[in-house]
Amino acid sequence: MAPPVLIPIYTTRGDAEAFLQYPYLFNRNGDWIGFVTPMREVYSVLGDFVGTLTNDPRIIRKRATSTLKPRLSPPPQPQKVYPPATVPLARMMAELSHSVIDVLLEAPERLHTADSGEQRQDLD
Repeated sequence: MAPPVLIPIYTTRGDAEAFLQYPYLFNRNGDWIGFVTPMREVYSVLGDFVGTLTNDPRIIRKRATSTLKPRLSPPPQPQKVYPPATVPLARMMAELSHSVIDVLLEAPERLHTADSGEQRQDLD
């Protein structure tokens, strides 16, 4: 049985900053940072909407949005993965319009690990 494939998720600059092992997203250290729905919507480990996965592949979101998506229940926490030491070069990325941001470049704090982030529960 072949090991599950890790798909690199790039920034607009062409750097691989995350990896997708559907439905889970991992950072470059192999820690779980979010998940992707079948509709390509990206959510944090807490179930908060982060953005959309494009075909490039990169994660984008509207700069300003008046509608909030409901929080989803995250899937069970996966085991840590070990990203490859080298990844393929990114394709040329199309420019983003002013109304859209690259989440991994401009708002990476939205995709944090389960043990960090502003919304985590405090330990007593």
